[in-house]
Amino acid sequence: MEKTNILLITSDQQHWNTIGAFNEQIHTPNLDRLAREGTLFNRAYCPNPTCTPTRASIITGLYPSQHGAWTLGTKLMEDVHTVGEDFMQAGYRTALVGKAHFQPTVSTEQYPSIESRPLLQDLEFWRNFKQPFYGFEHVELTRNHTNESLVGQHYAIWLEEKGCSNWCDYFTPPTGTMDKRAEHAWGIPEQFHYDTWIAERTNALLEQYQTDGDNFFLWASFFDPHPKYLAPEPWDTMYDPESITLPEEQTGEHEANPPHFRLARQKDPDFSAYEESGFTCHGFRTHVRDRDKMKKDMAVYYGMISLMDKYIGRILDKLDELGLADNTLVVFTSDHGHFFGQHGLIAKGPFHYEDVIRVPMIVRYPGRIAAGQVSDSLQSLVDLAPTFLAMTDQSVPHHMTGIDQSVVWTGGKNSVREHILCENHHEPTTIHLKTYVDERYKLTVYYNESYGELFDLKNDPNEWNNLWNDTEYAGLKAELLLKYAWAELGKESIPMPRVSGA
Repeated sequence: MEKTNILLITSDQQHWNTIGAFNEQIHTPNLDRLAREGTLFNRAYCPNPTCTPTRASIITGLYPSQHGAWTLGTKLMEDVHTVGEDFMQAGYRTALVGKAHFQPTVSTEQYPSIESRPLLQDLEFWRNFKQPFYGFEHVELTRNHTNESLVGQHYAIWLEEKGCSNWCDYFTPPTGTMDKRAEHAWGIPEQFHYDTWIAERTNALLEQYQTDGDNFFLWASFFDPHPKYLAPEPWDTMYDPESITLPEEQTGEHEANPPHFRLARQKDPDFSAYEESGFTCHGFRTHVRDRDKMKKDMAVYYGMISLMDKYIGRILDKLDELGLADNTLVVFTSDHGHFFGQHGLIAKGPFHYEDVIRVPMIVRYPGRIAAGQVSDSLQSLVDLAPTFLAMTDQSVPHHMTGIDQSVVWTGGKNSVREHILCENHHEPTTIHLKTYVDERYKLTVYYNESYGELFDLKNDPNEWNNLWNDTEYAGLKAELLLKYAWAELGKESIPMPRVSGA
């Protein structure tokens, strides 16, 4: 019997409903095809609504509070066990193409980072980089979102190999010359866009593995639609801003919410009380935006998704061409969600609405995973590592705290999760919140604070009515607080089984 291959495809900061299968305003024919050929999970969640913590959870099967990369600007330590190591031990080829973000862009003597400047842009270093990286025997990386100055590594090497000698023109200083204030239209030709690079290099690896007869665990990690809102022609004008439906903020909806919600809706908020060591929290700024500007931003955001979808299609087509589709588990998801006006918020931050902690998720495996199905079962990205191992008939390490979802994916059970946990930890005394979600309710608690959030997702799916201080729901809040405590106890890591009575 042939071994199962794993192809993980991820986007970055994609709202859960921005695929055509959910939203008729957006055109994603290839993701829609994947949904028709597999199962779409409409209640998938991230373990943290920022990049580094969730991406580290994907490869470790641990929550951010367990693997240690607890927020942006931290590092996943190299001695933490990753699922790629298990696949390599089982004889698989392992590779990551695109965004890693397991290390910060600043290096210190105590915490060195090869994803940092100036090493990030030392192309000779990356031409000769052959060592394993967090369980991936082969990586091809860059760090920039759209025209950011973090461009470098393998993407810059590829640009030069493709004849794009003026690639610095498309990125901002200190690497490039493009105006960092540019909006919406990105002058880079599509042939040099990083979506093109990711698809081309992913497909080259698929060809290599097929030729060599090797099984693989391969992660194609796209950067879009993470802001800034920039896309090359014609994708920047693919959608008419007037056709975009922006959510409306409900008058007074933040009156019962924690104070940082109300601060975010001020034009010039003072978040100084939340700062500790000079590193502010993502989202602690004004979220007030002109709605016409927001419509244009979202039109380009949709264009970025449609462009990415085109190149995801290239990868899916290559699987078919090589005869690998029937023996490959394909998973598409995103590392976290996105605000585009919901609750008057933009981008992301410590506001654990469904918009930012829920993610799109599609799973396809012909003959083993039902086609054309939509599942309401709770899924967490922390479950991916143990489920990948189970789907490839490998044992799951005892220390992984994610749940094996293989029996749900293959239709043996409707669900195996009773709850979701989502963490968000910044500086120790700045803001620290955790969210518990079950089939109906959502509870968010804050460290050393008496305020919190309680939403009834069945009767209030838009999360406009925070019930935390509602006396009629005091009993329910107490019950959910106890369930949250049980959930925290239940996720404790067990590095090894008990093998003796003494």
